[in-house]
Amino acid sequence: MKAKELVGVYDADGGLLGEAAYVWGRLRGTRHCSLCDITHSPLRRKPSWDDLVARLPVPFTLLHLNEMPADVAAVIRTAGAPAVLVRTEADLTTLLDAADLEHLAGDVQRFEQLLRSRLASL
Repeated sequence: MKAKELVGVYDADGGLLGEAAYVWGRLRGTRHCSLCDITHSPLRRKPSWDDLVARLPVPFTLLHLNEMPADVAAVIRTAGAPAVLVRTEADLTTLLDAADLEHLAGDVQRFEQLLRSRLASL
């Protein structure tokens, strides 16, 4: 199977209220999203993330929980968030789950290595 698209789903809602709720929860220690740690520094998106996305052979879409289309939401209901999904001609499945992302500890380079390894095994 060949990947056509990668979809990353944050464990957070988007929009002004969603972002504010996540930041507040993060400061209080009640919210955590390991995909957020990979893609963002405390203040903005990591330049190393943008560089990675530019090098990937397929598009990488990032979504918040309140932005998911039905097919993505169906996979996330089972897999949980955060996660990285892969869309092939046949289906949409989990490529990296929350445990995989947590293990990377926010490191974009390690994320890229694991991502490419999993893509190669499709």
